[in-house]
Amino acid sequence: MPSTEEVVASLREALVGAGVVLPSLCVDPVTGASDEPFPLVDLGRCNVRVAEKLASVVRGERPAVGSHAVDVRDGRIGEVRGHVGGRVQLRPVEGGREWDCPPDAVEVAPRGEVLRAQVRGANREGQMRC
Repeated sequence: MPSTEEVVASLREALVGAGVVLPSLCVDPVTGASDEPFPLVDLGRCNVRVAEKLASVVRGERPAVGSHAVDVRDGRIGEVRGHVGGRVQLRPVEGGREWDCPPDAVEVAPRGEVLRAQVRGANREGQMRC
């Protein structure tokens, strides 16, 4: 049987693999130091975006809310904002109107492509007139 620390490390690794980081994840210090046979795991606090992404992962939504995806129909990259009516809702990384995409036309966006789209959006914002 693995130790509590090993279980927490395994949970942290699984969450990170799903794109979820719980910064305060740890063994509860009170029950971990007691004679309790099964110490509690403290999941800690997180912001609402992390909670939303965790809920999406637990529901088995692919891609998870908060991740970035490519609409393979036209190559647009967007942040996954939700799953409604059997469609994936995407918000353009560069800014603009959200759109819906069938799940079979969505793939995980390569990190480099996401960064390029973010830079294009930031550059466009810097060129706008006041």
